[in-house]
Amino acid sequence: MKRSERFIANSIKIAGSSSILFILLIFFFLVKEGLPALGEVSFKNLFSLRWYPIEELFGILPLISGSLVVTLTSILIALPLGVGTAIYIGEIAPKKIKEILKPTVEIMAGIPSVVLGFIGIQALSPFLRTFLNLPTGLTALSGAILLALIAIPSIVSIAEDALYAVPNSYRDASYALGATQWQTIWGVVMPSARSGLMTAVMLGIGRSLGETMAVMMVTGNAATSFAGLKSIIMPVRTMTATIASEMGEVASSSVHYHVLFFIGIILFIFSLIINISSSSLQGKTKQEKGQVVS
Repeated sequence: MKRSERFIANSIKIAGSSSILFILLIFFFLVKEGLPALGEVSFKNLFSLRWYPIEELFGILPLISGSLVVTLTSILIALPLGVGTAIYIGEIAPKKIKEILKPTVEIMAGIPSVVLGFIGIQALSPFLRTFLNLPTGLTALSGAILLALIAIPSIVSIAEDALYAVPNSYRDASYALGATQWQTIWGVVMPSARSGLMTAVMLGIGRSLGETMAVMMVTGNAATSFAGLKSIIMPVRTMTATIASEMGEVASSSVHYHVLFFIGIILFIFSLIINISSSSLQGKTKQEKGQVVS
């Protein structure tokens, strides 16, 4: 191997390894700043139902439940729309319509979340307040709808790639047996692309869980306890919004400061679990492709 080629190969290896190093450094910093919270705040206080740092109440359960309610509701909205759009673009739409829809979805992915949050405050929240006869439109539902709009482009892109990876011979065999187009899509194409579709869902969850600005602007920022299905139409506060709104005002190395970093550790673990699950599903998809080719 020539010296220039060896230099390029080593540079690529270093660049690939650096991403792992950066993740480890981030995790080390979070642990360093967040773990002291376990010694400064009692376990009962830390996992209680009251978040009111002024009174030294650091219950993070309302923040976790708020994040889960908004994220899961957004996925329930984004999943059928995202997968349905991917199916239409990949399997049904004529070429001319496909050429319009794909750039439109990509444009949606490029809209800043703060712009969506502004639209949510000015249009979506007042509409939901009037339509559902609520005291306020700044609820978990408003945040979920905006997060769905943010997650849909990612779901569409990955789901479409998964559908495209299904060999045409599968479709031809289905049509040869007399199946209709919809029967082929539902009974042949989607099961064959199952791993890729699950990957799209997992990445959509990760995208929703980590979003900050749009959620902070339209969910009301009230650390309320979980109230079942009623929580969807109540103001909530997410973990990301709490960190973003309070980190700039706390004293460094204070109890409040350490608790916010502890929330960051929980977010990091959630994101890590989602990314590992997504990577394992992608690996399974590649394995299935290799079996098909062989």
